[in-house]
Amino acid sequence: MRRIMLSFLCLLMHLLQDETASLLVLGNQDLQDSIKPQKVEFHSLNFNTTLHWQPGWAREARDALYFVQYKVYGQSTWQNKDECWGISSHVCDLTHETSDIQEPYYSRVRAALAGVYSSWSLSCRFTPWRETMIGPPMVTVVHSNKSITVKLQAPRSPYRRKRGSKIPMTNYYDLLYQVFIINNLLDEQHRVLVYEGKEKVIKIEDLRPGVSYCIVAKMYMPALDHSSAYSSRQCTVLQ
Repeated sequence: MRRIMLSFLCLLMHLLQDETASLLVLGNQDLQDSIKPQKVEFHSLNFNTTLHWQPGWAREARDALYFVQYKVYGQSTWQNKDECWGISSHVCDLTHETSDIQEPYYSRVRAALAGVYSSWSLSCRFTPWRETMIGPPMVTVVHSNKSITVKLQAPRSPYRRKRGSKIPMTNYYDLLYQVFIINNLLDEQHRVLVYEGKEKVIKIEDLRPGVSYCIVAKMYMPALDHSSAYSSRQCTVLQ
């Protein structure tokens, strides 16, 4: 009788261990799913490229750590991004890793919490030359009696020449400057295009003394029909 009882207890213990293990696996699977990063996306301005993602839907996901990998489309091996390996941030700088601007890239992110790792979340394909946003030009305004001289400077990439200066975006694209004037006496929101071209210094003449004028400009890429945002307003009152 005692031997039967011991056998029954051993069987019961095995069943409980199996059930506990099953519950643990199920719990881990739920945690893996709930901390998996969401909306993994490349953001890029003038080839300054960062990867962004959102934490998983679980409340505990705010304490997760993240691991980022990247590769060129067609490669079989993923590369670890060492500076973004086990980080709490939801942003990773991949400017250097995507410096071959004609190549298409992928990246992926996984999360870890309490020793449990989520599956990888994959980004869409990203090609810097096609998908980076072009920033607006820098604008300087100098006024005289009845004219305004506008000096324009194209946005610069993060990549440098051998001498150390940053390479302007005009080296990578056929870009045009578009310059607009706003007559504040008439309508502060109405912009009139007064110049489109590649000249870096232009003169707007035959303006009225005593009137407040503002200048804004943007970059335009005919090949892809893309425009930058407007520059900040540079305003002056003609004497």
